[in-house]
Amino acid sequence: MDLQDKVAVVTGSGRGLGLAYAQALAAAGAAVVVNDVDKTAVDAAVTSITEAGGRATGVVAAVGDSEAAQELVDTAVREFGSLDVLVTNAGILRDRVLWKMTDEDFDDVVRVHLRGTFTCARAAAVRMREQGTGGRLILISSPAGQRGNFGQTNYAAAKAGIVAMARTWAMELGRADVTVNAVVPVAATEMTKTIPAFGPVIEEAERTGAPLPDWLRKDEGLGTVEDVASLITFLASDASAAVTGQAIGIGGDRLALWAHPQEKSVAFADGGWSADSIAADWATGVGAEPETYGIPAPKAPEA
Repeated sequence: MDLQDKVAVVTGSGRGLGLAYAQALAAAGAAVVVNDVDKTAVDAAVTSITEAGGRATGVVAAVGDSEAAQELVDTAVREFGSLDVLVTNAGILRDRVLWKMTDEDFDDVVRVHLRGTFTCARAAAVRMREQGTGGRLILISSPAGQRGNFGQTNYAAAKAGIVAMARTWAMELGRADVTVNAVVPVAATEMTKTIPAFGPVIEEAERTGAPLPDWLRKDEGLGTVEDVASLITFLASDASAAVTGQAIGIGGDRLALWAHPQEKSVAFADGGWSADSIAADWATGVGAEPETYGIPAPKAPEA
């Protein structure tokens, strides 16, 4: 992939997946605006890119407010002349079960993930439409947003909303040749290390330098952050010009297209449905094969 003529903003790119995205885009030739709330992380990320021969600058800001979003866009244009790619990766976690989750827990996560994606994408869309040369909005979602996850009311809701925004914006920005897609990544990060089935295996691989085992890379679709970054590079490139409005999963050796929600089963009753008729029909009618929910628990193979 040749991204020499592209300028990208990657939010939350001081470490982890975001850093891998920024480094991959820069390695493909794009100029990158690195963003994080931690100045030390931003400086280190910019240095890692420039020392490898790439182009990068940094913005220390917490996404969510319109002012921060505009600063990111303005920095890209001022430093590199345009804005062609936005990757909305910034996020935080405040995990608690519903009855213990506070207003602040909910609002903080939604503000960074959902509102931050909205404000940054809006500022980017304005600039891309003004430029008239198209663009790429790459929104980072999560399996939790597709299936729900225990203790993650705030996070799951925000990540589901991000996929909905991707589908909506793909329609709204199509005439401007701006594609919009959601990425559903799974990778070995500090968060996945907390999962009992994953943690020891990831830590052993890091300690020894050995690759992650096949059952993890294939069955669970979990690999390195670099595995995920390849999809970001593709979606930023001209090769993805026909790809928009999609939710695409990647992790380890697995690449997947998530289905859009749709009616699974339908039944009709002349004159409409009463509560009693729904109850009588449910188990053998539309409810005969209920949908699953939640991320399936990972299970390591027997030794």
